Amino acid sequence: MESDYDPPKDALEVLHADHEIVVIDKPAGLLSVPGKGPHLADCLLARVQEAFPTALLVHRLDRDTSGVMVFGLSPHAQRHLGLQFEKRQVKKTYVARVWGHLEPKTGRVDLPLIVDWPNRPRQKVCHETGKPAQTDWRVQRYAEGETRVRLMPKTGRSHQLRVHMLALGHPILGDPLYATGPAAAQDRLMLHSEELRLRHPDGGAGMRFRAKTPF
Repeated sequence: MESDYDPPKDALEVLHADHEIVVIDKPAGLLSVPGKGPHLADCLLARVQEAFPTALLVHRLDRDTSGVMVFGLSPHAQRHLGLQFEKRQVKKTYVARVWGHLEPKTGRVDLPLIVDWPNRPRQKVCHETGKPAQTDWRVQRYAEGETRVRLMPKTGRSHQLRVHMLALGHPILGDPLYATGPAAAQDRLMLHSEELRLRHPDGGAGMRFRAKTPF
């Protein structure tokens, strides 16, 4: 899957920068961190460090997901932000287009997740060994054969939103791992990190960062 890695060449889109943090709108198709091998070296972290040499990783988005990512510009900022993610104090909102008509219009998925080891990097629901994972959803609108939905993850498991939507029978459109047939026939994964709410590492003021959904 990674052998055809051809990341977009878009210029870095900086949403916010100050003495402690930089916030970027990550394009779809770009790795957050380098993969194994020189052909997977191009990633958002490397590009951010070219412009902000002290930038440090705090969290990740899947390669095929776009949207808001925050980086610390000092070890203090990295620790401060990292603890906010770990303690689930960061409020995350995503927008997705999913297959079919998702009903009811609001709800919560509460299904434990774990890596599907023989098929990694796929994840799966497992009630015996999975780690707790919760996602709230709110339908924005219905279109022909699909639903536009806001997703608010309460936990941060790998592929959480993708597997939770699949478990509901509504895979995210364009998902190369979890969608099949017509649902997979899109030019990208229709998942975007629209908003992050967090506390600034210097002083703790609440901040909100948004990136317009490109689909």
